[in-house]
Amino acid sequence: MSLQPFHLAIPVDDLAAAEAFYGGLMGCAQGRRSEEWIDFNFYGHQLVTHLAPEECAGVQTNQVDGKAVPVKHFGVVLTPDDWRALADRLSAAGCEFIIEPGIRFAGEPGEQGTFFLLDPAGNALEFKYFEDMDALFRR
Repeated sequence: MSLQPFHLAIPVDDLAAAEAFYGGLMGCAQGRRSEEWIDFNFYGHQLVTHLAPEECAGVQTNQVDGKAVPVKHFGVVLTPDDWRALADRLSAAGCEFIIEPGIRFAGEPGEQGTFFLLDPAGNALEFKYFEDMDALFRR
């Protein structure tokens, strides 16, 4: 089975802030837009930021490998080089991580590099990599 692009719509409370974060900081190309939403190319996937301030709330977490991982989150799996380059670029830009770049599940099936951050509306994003992409769904 080949992986296909997904479509994800998320609430934001400020379209200008979403545009600066996803288009500027993250470097995602912008697609169509209106006064209430903006499409972004999020690493080959369609991410739509919809203006819905009433849906932007705090982050709840669960413990995963000793870290407080946001329950509601999304993200992408990158190559190790792309992951490191993004982590370095975000660090250099002064981005505040909610979970710093590091290795999770070290020495276990599913060992992965991961980091989490919040967008300006409080949506949690995870970026990860696997040295062995076949380990993505390994148990």
